Amino acid sequence: MKSILNIAAYLFVSLDNLTELRTKLLHQCNTRELKGTILLTGEGINMFLAGKDVELRGFLDWLRQDSRFSPIEAKESWSEAQPFKKMLIKIKKEIIRMNHPAIRPEEGRAKFISPKKLQEWLDRGTDDLGRPVVMIDTRNAFEVDYGTFENAIHFNINKFTEFPQAISAHKDALADKTLVSFCTGGIRCEKSGLYMREIGIEHSYQLEGGILKYFEEVGSAHYQGSCFVFDEREALEPNLDSIPLENSIRKKPKA
Repeated sequence: MKSILNIAAYLFVSLDNLTELRTKLLHQCNTRELKGTILLTGEGINMFLAGKDVELRGFLDWLRQDSRFSPIEAKESWSEAQPFKKMLIKIKKEIIRMNHPAIRPEEGRAKFISPKKLQEWLDRGTDDLGRPVVMIDTRNAFEVDYGTFENAIHFNINKFTEFPQAISAHKDALADKTLVSFCTGGIRCEKSGLYMREIGIEHSYQLEGGILKYFEEVGSAHYQGSCFVFDEREALEPNLDSIPLENSIRKKPKA
């Protein structure tokens, strides 16, 4: 019986008084015995949390009482044990670092495509206009090793700040394609999608909710392997179960 609810959630919204907000959030999480990580920045919030479902849902209800956070949505999965060791709330400059301050998702999102619509495109091989569809993996190289969409392009990057230069270098070669960028939960694509539009890649979209939302609504169609997640579960299969230990690709520590 899987009794631990896991959520991944983010929202781009202008925030101030971060130290005070951190104190309030930490009190709520500790009172509810939640564990995980929350990132607070001037551009928004990013959360990976786990705990008993009634407590975690209660925390989200409390958070949404603040009008700034009322739109926040959470992607859910379940585990048998608590995947986090502690509760951490960190104050950062960016939710996901890109080093392009002009890219502000709060002011307007890039075009996005739903998981089921993407499946339709991938089944056909083209978008609704008949253009070839190419998946663009915005994640780091070690994450791609766990799994990715069939025939997806990735740039073997080590950190997200390398993505703008990588996609810019391939701009001309991809000009006649429709590009769909994707990542774990959608947060990196909020910025990558805007950046691709900024450099003139007109036919580009971001996958709404990332791989995890695709798993939830579609499953394994057109996807190979698992999806790395940033907690002790290591990675999730398309059915949102943790990968079996014997299938782990992490290097075993030396004796």
